[in-house]
Amino acid sequence: MKKITAVFVALAIVILTFAACTNKNVSENNSGDVDNKKTVSLRVWGAQDDKEMLTKLISDFKKTRTNKNWDIKLSFVGEDDAATEILKDVSAAADVFSFASDQIATLKKAGALYRVTNADVKTRNSDSSVLAATVEGEMYAYPVTADTFFLYYDKAIFSDEEVKSLETIMAKDTGDKITNFAMKIDDGWYSSSFFFTAGCTLFGKNGTDKTQCDFNSENGVLAANYMIDLANNKKFANLDDAKIKSGFKTRTLGAAVSGAWNATDIKASLGENFGVAKLPTIKLGAESKNLISMANFKLYGVNAQTKFPEEAHELANYLTDRDAQEVRFRTRNYAPTHSKLAEDKDVLSSNDVVAALTAQSAHSILQTSIDQVSNFWTPAEAFGTGIINGTVTKENVKEKLDAFVNAVLASIKSDK
Repeated sequence: MKKITAVFVALAIVILTFAACTNKNVSENNSGDVDNKKTVSLRVWGAQDDKEMLTKLISDFKKTRTNKNWDIKLSFVGEDDAATEILKDVSAAADVFSFASDQIATLKKAGALYRVTNADVKTRNSDSSVLAATVEGEMYAYPVTADTFFLYYDKAIFSDEEVKSLETIMAKDTGDKITNFAMKIDDGWYSSSFFFTAGCTLFGKNGTDKTQCDFNSENGVLAANYMIDLANNKKFANLDDAKIKSGFKTRTLGAAVSGAWNATDIKASLGENFGVAKLPTIKLGAESKNLISMANFKLYGVNAQTKFPEEAHELANYLTDRDAQEVRFRTRNYAPTHSKLAEDKDVLSSNDVVAALTAQSAHSILQTSIDQVSNFWTPAEAFGTGIINGTVTKENVKEKLDAFVNAVLASIKSDK
C-alpha cells in the first residue's frame, strides 16, 4: 500500500512540475507579458532640439494604443544629416525618421523609404508639401513642417510700413552705428531669392530638369547687378545666423533675413520691439516684386526595411497629424503643413513668427530634390563670395554667371 501511495505522490510531483514548466515557457514566449499582446520595437530619429516635444508625443502615442506593447527608442539625428546617416546602412537606420525634403529623391533611389498609402495624408496637407513628399507620382513621406526664411526687424528702428520695401529699408538714416539690413548672400539658399524674383529658374519650371538653369540670362544679370549694388552699400552686411543674433542683441542691426530657428533668441534681445514680416519687395528695373524665397519642408519617412511596417506607419502618421502639428507650432514655432491648421487664423494669430513664415510661403519656390542640386551649393557660395569681396563686378558679371551655370549643370557621378 505504501509503495502504491509513493508512486501516486511521485506521479503528482511530475505532473505539477511539468505544468509549472509549461506555464513558464508560455510566459517566456510572450516576452515576459502574460497578456498575449504583440511587442513592437521601433527606433525614431529626430532633431536634438525637438527632444522634449518628441518625447511627449511618443509617450502620448503609447498611452492611446494599449493593444500592443510599444518599445520605442528615440535618438537624435538632425534633418539635414538624415540622408547621410541613413545611407551608411539602411538596415541599421531608424524605423521612423525626420528629414529635409530635398533629400527625398536620394532616399527613395536608395530604397530607404516605404511608400505612403494612407490617402488622408495627401488630402489633409498643403499641395506644396505633398509635392515635396512625392517622387515619380507616389508619396514616400509624411509632411509635417513648412520651412523658409523671412524678415526680422527692430521696431524701434523701422515701422511695419517701412519694412515692406528693401529700398525703403536701405534708404533710412539709422546713424553710423546701425546696419540697416543683413542677409547671407554667399549662401545659395538665400541668394537664389534674387534670381527667382527676377524670373529665373533652377532646373526648369518644376525644378526637375537637370539640364536647365538660366541664372546667366538677361534676368539673371539684372538680379546679380542688384546684389552687387546691395553689397556695395555701407548700410548692408553679409552676416550668418550667429552674427545676426549678435547684431540684434547689441541693437546695431535694423533688419535681417533668417528663419524660425532664431526666433527665440532674437525675441529675447528685442523684447517689445521684436518684429517679423514676409520678405520685402525689391525694385528690378521699373517693377517692384516681392522677394521669392526657396522653401523646404520637414518630412517623416518610414524605413523600407523596418520589421514593423504597419506600426511604423501608424507612429509616423501620429507624429505628423493635425494635433501633433499644433504641438509643434505652439512649442517650437514650426509652421504647419496641415491645411486646416494653416488656415486657422485664431491659431496662427497667436504666433507672429509662424504668421510671417506662412505669409512668405505664398512667395516661395519649392527647393528641388533632384540629385543635380548637389552641384548648386558650392558655385552659389563662390559667386556670392565674389560679390562680397569685389571680384564679381558689373563689368564681368555675365562671364561669372556663365561659369556659375556651367558648374551647376555639369555631369554628376550618378549620370555616369
